[in-house]
Amino acid sequence: MTALGRKQRRLKLLDGGKRGVRTQFGALCWRRHEGEVQALLVTTRRSKRWIIPKGWPVDGATPAETAATEAWEESGVEGKAKPDCLGIFSYDKGLVEGEEVPCVVAVFPIKVKSLKSAYPESDVRKRRWFPLKKAAKLVEEPELASILAGFDPERI
Repeated sequence: MTALGRKQRRLKLLDGGKRGVRTQFGALCWRRHEGEVQALLVTTRRSKRWIIPKGWPVDGATPAETAATEAWEESGVEGKAKPDCLGIFSYDKGLVEGEEVPCVVAVFPIKVKSLKSAYPESDVRKRRWFPLKKAAKLVEEPELASILAGFDPERI
């Protein structure tokens, strides 16, 4: 179930694809450091490319709560996610079977209160702070790059 009390239904692709588009929730974890806004990026488990923490909907949790949980599990972030979505980006999620499923990710901002050294995925991911423009250049997803480059904490 989702926060609305229903399970997420897959969207049908126009081309008749075998798998529907799936939704995930992501966290734009940010801080001010020496007067500059920075974003925390993490590496993916397999390809080690830079991305924001993100994951599948969780029964009984709001999208922002799910984003905060993913931020904790994937990067050790403690902080509260704002409930307003900053934007959406898309990507193809590689599955273990070698298949891919199209995903859209709704992104929620989290001002980082603390960063713990021990967290659930610390052994399989790296994390690093980057200025927003640098972070935007490091991610592969153009829509995510746009969200990072245009992020202004004064507007949230």
